[in-house]
Order: sequence, then C-alpha cells, then structure tokens
Amino acid sequence: MKAPLLILCIIFGLSTSCINETYGPERAPTTFAATWPCENGMADVYPCNGYDLMSYLSLQDLTPEGVNNGSIAGNDSWGWTDPTTNKEYALVGLNSHAAFVDISEPSLPVLLGVLPTATVNSSWRDIKVYQNHAFIVSEASGHGMQVFDLTRLRNVITPPETFTADTHFTDFGKAHNIFINETSGYAYVVGTSSNAPFFGGALFINIQNPTLPVSEGGFAAGGYSHDVQVINYFGPDADYNGKEILVGSNENEIVIADVTNKANPITISTIAYSNIGYTHQGWFTEDLNHFIVGDELDERDFGNNTRTLFFDLSDLDNPVYDFDYIGPTSAIDHNGYVNGNDYFLANYRAGVRVLDLSQIASNIITEIGFFDTYPENDNAAFDGVWNVYPFFQSENIVISDIDRGLFIVRRSNF
Repeated sequence: MKAPLLILCIIFGLSTSCINETYGPERAPTTFAATWPCENGMADVYPCNGYDLMSYLSLQDLTPEGVNNGSIAGNDSWGWTDPTTNKEYALVGLNSHAAFVDISEPSLPVLLGVLPTATVNSSWRDIKVYQNHAFIVSEASGHGMQVFDLTRLRNVITPPETFTADTHFTDFGKAHNIFINETSGYAYVVGTSSNAPFFGGALFINIQNPTLPVSEGGFAAGGYSHDVQVINYFGPDADYNGKEILVGSNENEIVIADVTNKANPITISTIAYSNIGYTHQGWFTEDLNHFIVGDELDERDFGNNTRTLFFDLSDLDNPVYDFDYIGPTSAIDHNGYVNGNDYFLANYRAGVRVLDLSQIASNIITEIGFFDTYPENDNAAFDGVWNVYPFFQSENIVISDIDRGLFIVRRSNF
C-alpha cells in the first residue's frame, strides 16, 4: 500500500512520518512538478513572484523526537551535491541540531538524520561544505567545530538517524560563522572570542584533510568580524592576482586583507559608509568588480526600506562606495549570494528576493522575483528567512526560515 500513501503525502503535505514510511526499496518515483505553483501571486498561502513552492518541512518535521525538548527555531542552511550519485541535499541549522535532508526529488524531501549540538542549544548555527564534509559552528558555549562526513547519508536505511560527528575540533569555543575557501582548503571561522589574540577576527584553519583540522593563526587587525568571503583572487586589480583575499563584514566597516601568508596577514584597505547600523555580510559579483553588502540594522534604526549597498572593488587598495538599491519593503536584510547575474537575498519577513545584476555597471538593479515565507507582514523584525542557498545545478533553491522550517522553491516554468 505504498503508492496510495505516497499520493496522499504529495497532495496533503509532507510530514516526516509520512515520508519515512515511503523511503526505501519500495519507494515509488515522483515527478518534479511544483507541489504549489506560483499562480496569481500566491503559492499555497505564500506570496510569490516567479518562484514555485516544491515542498516544505516544518521545524517539527526537521526535529525527531528527543532531539529538542524545548522551543524549536531555525537558522542557517547550505547545500551539498553528492559527486557520485548527483543527489542534492539540504543542510539545515536549528537551535538544537543540524538536519540533513535529501531533496533529490524536490517535491518529496526526506529527513535522513540529524547531528545534535556539540554542547547546548543556540539560536546561531552555521554550516559550510568542503570535500564532502559539513563543517558546523555555533554560538553555543564551548561548541567548537563539528565535522561530518556527508557520504554517510548514502547509507541511511531507516531515517531519521541521529548521527555523531566524525571530528570535534575544539581549538576555539563558540563562533558566529564559518566561511570555506574551497580552492585553498582553508576554513575561516569568525565571531569567536572578542579577546586577544584575534579579537573575534577570522581564525585560519587548514582543512585540506577534513577530519584533521589544523589551526594556523588568525587575522586580528580588523577586529571582530561578523562574516567573511575569502577567494583566490583573479580579478580586475592585477596587483593581487593569485593572492588569497579576505573581505570582512566587520560590524561598522568592510575590511579587505591579503591572507595568502597565514603567518602574516596584511590589511589592504577598509571602507565605511553612511547610516551604518550593522555591517553584516557581503558577496562578490562574479566579475569581482563589485562587493554587495547587507546592513542588518539600518532598516530598524533609520527607517529606510531594505537597503543593499554596492561597492566598487576594482581597485582593492581604494574601494569606493558606488550606490544603494532600495527594496520595496521595510524588512531587514540578512544574507545575500550571487549566482550568475542574480543576487539572492534572505530578507527576513519579506522572504527571499531575487535581484537582476545585469545592469550593475549602469547602477540599475531590478527585482525579478521573490518567495515570501512570512505572509503576515514585511515589518523590520527578526522573523522569516534566515538564509537561502541558490547554488544547486538543478536550480532548486533551499530556504531556511526561523519560524517555519525548510522550503524548497524553484523558478517558475523551469
């Protein structure tokens, strides 16, 4: 009687218990048709423009019994594509654990298992991936960095499983965030202790052997860093081609540094801007001419609509504020990522907004789509979308929502 159950799962919603009964050798194939297409500005109860809702798992669906006995909240997310099977997986942070979800059939996601927090619960958990391993940090006291071999997900028979980490790295305690430069094989952990020697700046961790991380110093000169992007640079500033360049969002300014020599990181330049609330996170455009920054508190503190700042970084020694894009709502912006000419912005209560960057050279930015997971309102408050992961080859998009859980969306008419 698997097939009727499968049909009911698809039609009436995707609870973990429903999905688990269909996972295994008898599981029937499903189509990738949108479960809730965006029609007349709505996908089910969610406002939308140009993006269909493929599926949804609530916070409760992502939390097996016994993993969290208190309140549940969502936070970060990332993605992994298995290079052997080409299956896609959503990696979802919650206050008590990380959840691993098979989304290779996006209309029928399967919670394969969870990795509980290393210490205590925390509202902040961050996940990145390198060489088929997930690296997880948290603001939880003493948490350190958990390393989990994602290939273990291939062998799950009776989901959801409760996993243990393959490595628990404890050279630091709490951390706000982690960025991994997959080209160099270094993790950059930020927002750790605000004390010496690195004052919350990026810690350099060699993860070229993923289960044997090695600390190699850090960057103190820029002070506390909330988030960073680090790349092996080949861009418009020929002076730095071949160097490993860090751009930090450091609360009240942007800091650019050469971190090629881990024993001697060098500050290249810094830049501030008007009406600073909290310099939160940023991402390069693909041509490396611009760096796009979100200020998390300016909407709340100054009353402007969502503001996205564009900086000209074609000369790393002399970065220049270029222009702002002001969005259509008053919601706070959180994390943003570039994929091609599209900028995907996790916009808290306004959901995910998608901006067209194709006319950036003319200072023209256009919103071309959105999916709003918080239909109640677009106020400047800390609810709704925490993160968006837009890098799957399938163009399935992972959205993690603080209040509601995991959404899988896809561009309409894909």
